[in-house]
Amino acid sequence: MDATVIFDDALVIHNIKIISSDEGLFIAMPSRKMTNGEFKDVVHPISKDFRDLLTRNIIEQYNAEAVK
Repeated sequence: MDATVIFDDALVIHNIKIISSDEGLFIAMPSRKMTNGEFKDVVHPISKDFRDLLTRNIIEQYNAEAVK
């Protein structure tokens, strides 16, 4: 499942992956495959606090949509 996040009607981030694991849901930021075969995030939170906030909000919205 992919998510799109819009910040203050000024910035949009597409293709945030919502991934299910044995430990629950988590998100993976949009990435690009480099010439050496590794994947590098093209957009990402700078701080752990903001990553936690973003993850929590995306997963809460995902769960709310799943209930509908």
